[in-house]
Amino acid sequence: MRRLAVSLIVLATVFVTSSITFAGESDTKPAASPNWSMFRGGPALTGVVRSSLPGKLQLIWKFDAPEAVISSAAIANGTVYVGCDDEFLYALDAATGTLKWKYKAGEMVRSSPTVVGDLVLVGDDGGVLHGVDADTGKGRWTFASEAQINSSPNHVGDRVVFGSYDGFVYCVSANDGKLLWKFETAGRVHGTPAIVDGAVLVAGCDEFLHVLQLADGTSIREITMGSVAGASPAIVGSHAYIGTYGSHILAVDWRSGQTLWVYRDKDREFPFMASAAVVADKVVVGGRDKRIRALDAKTGKALWTFVAKGRVDSSPVVVGDRVFVGSSDGRIYELSLSTGKEKWRFDTGAPVSASPAVAGGRLIIGNEDGVIYAFGAGSKRDRKD
Repeated sequence: MRRLAVSLIVLATVFVTSSITFAGESDTKPAASPNWSMFRGGPALTGVVRSSLPGKLQLIWKFDAPEAVISSAAIANGTVYVGCDDEFLYALDAATGTLKWKYKAGEMVRSSPTVVGDLVLVGDDGGVLHGVDADTGKGRWTFASEAQINSSPNHVGDRVVFGSYDGFVYCVSANDGKLLWKFETAGRVHGTPAIVDGAVLVAGCDEFLHVLQLADGTSIREITMGSVAGASPAIVGSHAYIGTYGSHILAVDWRSGQTLWVYRDKDREFPFMASAAVVADKVVVGGRDKRIRALDAKTGKALWTFVAKGRVDSSPVVVGDRVFVGSSDGRIYELSLSTGKEKWRFDTGAPVSASPAVAGGRLIIGNEDGVIYAFGAGSKRDRKD
């Protein structure tokens, strides 16, 4: 039975949130994957790239959108899909940055797109989830919730799951947008639900990590987080990792409901709004205290800390031994996963709260000036709407 009333805590908004320094590195990673079809790279939301990037990144192209880009890009079949505060979803050629099409939503598009087959799914601040043809940019269907959608859609097969500020977690059909089920929480749902082993894991403003059945939305269990959360959980096996607005990072066993460890820096009480990236032995997460941290995945012990010049709402992405992340200081950083030392940076000149997307040898990310950048190997091109 759902709690009838809970004091809603209003999150400070995530949406806030060139000189180049190189460190040489040979490119010995596996062949690059052509797709990064959703926020954090896959249903478990781990933020780990199973592909490669050139050892020395160069600016390949940039595209100037009219307003801020808070949305993180999806890359699929040679196309970059990204939302903008001008209420449009953009499709750009991944190789050149050339505009392919743009789709008009009803409000700002700060949700990150998800590509399911030949369909692009994205939410808007008016509370509408849009199903858009990936090739033509024509709308196929819409589904209306009761409040804004910042959560990015996740999916397994035909089932698409997302959260809304109306307090519900929704599951709709990718085929036609019809509602399959919805689950009511006692607060806003800002982050993206994770999906693993037939379960949906969603953290929200009611201070609980909810574990639901993907099949019908039935609650399996609730795990207390001790604070509201705007971040998305990252799942590795039975372990879920998530930062909270209450200044701590949790590791829980989502199958048993047991809390495994809690990390808190007592000297720096700042929220964690970025979602964690998780590899086998490390949890990497940025915070509003301008720190990027790597924690031991088993114990929660801090392994290293990197200090940026601004808060970090951008969710880090791990590529081999490399961590890429943006900051409100306007920079995109590359850090060593092993040591946390800076290896490369690029100054965009405006806050970066979007998260990197990596596929096909490209790193794509936008900033709050509305500039979308593509890095890889090649020569620069400028594009405009």
